[in-house]
Amino acid sequence: MNHLDAEGRVRMVDVGEKDVTERRAVARSTVAMEPSTSDKLFGGDLPKGDALATVRIAAIQATKRTSDLIPLCHPLPIDGVDVAVNRCAEGATITVAVTVTARTGVEMEAMTGAAIGALALYDMVKGIDRSASVTEVALLGKSGGRSGEWRRE
Repeated sequence: MNHLDAEGRVRMVDVGEKDVTERRAVARSTVAMEPSTSDKLFGGDLPKGDALATVRIAAIQATKRTSDLIPLCHPLPIDGVDVAVNRCAEGATITVAVTVTARTGVEMEAMTGAAIGALALYDMVKGIDRSASVTEVALLGKSGGRSGEWRRE
């Protein structure tokens, strides 16, 4: 299946004949920042308040709104979204795991959640660290559906 019709025009893929299965996808984003900024973030001492809660809410909200943001994504009845914000050598990672029981996968939902979570984190720290940057958004793995399981090495 692809997003082009017989004349080469963009279309939304018809997933009506696909089986409804349990599907899961996990994506990660990374926000690089100064060590002192990371200390404030994970110490709960940022001027804008509870950044970790804000990032989790932004990632969940973005996951649910993916089909409004990415033109060819199907609206999906998301079963669950888990968001973790963890310290790393560069600063912080946002990991988003999404589950659904549907005819199509949730890779784009997980990646959108991770990306928007990273942008929300940038917004929370930019006032004290202009050098902060989003350095990665990547799919880590997916399961379910016809293509089965895939994991990033």
